[in-house]
Amino acid sequence: MSTFLPLTIKFVGGDSMVVSSIADARKALDGKWANKQASPYTAAVRLVDDALNGICRPTIAFDAFAKAAAEQGLLKPAKPSSALAMLDALCSPDGQVQRDRSG
Repeated sequence: MSTFLPLTIKFVGGDSMVVSSIADARKALDGKWANKQASPYTAAVRLVDDALNGICRPTIAFDAFAKAAAEQGLLKPAKPSSALAMLDALCSPDGQVQRDRSG
């Protein structure tokens, strides 16, 4: 079972990976990033390594990882779950889910 809600990372070059744990985040940090010298990336590496060594809370490390991935445009947008679609339908005035059909 995963520790965190999964993030889909799309690396430079097109490969992708689902990240839902600190161990996954560590593997993803070894992938192809646009800028491995960027301070959010280096902070994420340090914090993820610290979390794996038990000297940093995993939540802090995972948040740093997500921030670094977002800054470099590597986060792939998640589609709403089917449960969320049902909730949207229940909450809409006419019982229909409103969808953007422009794209």
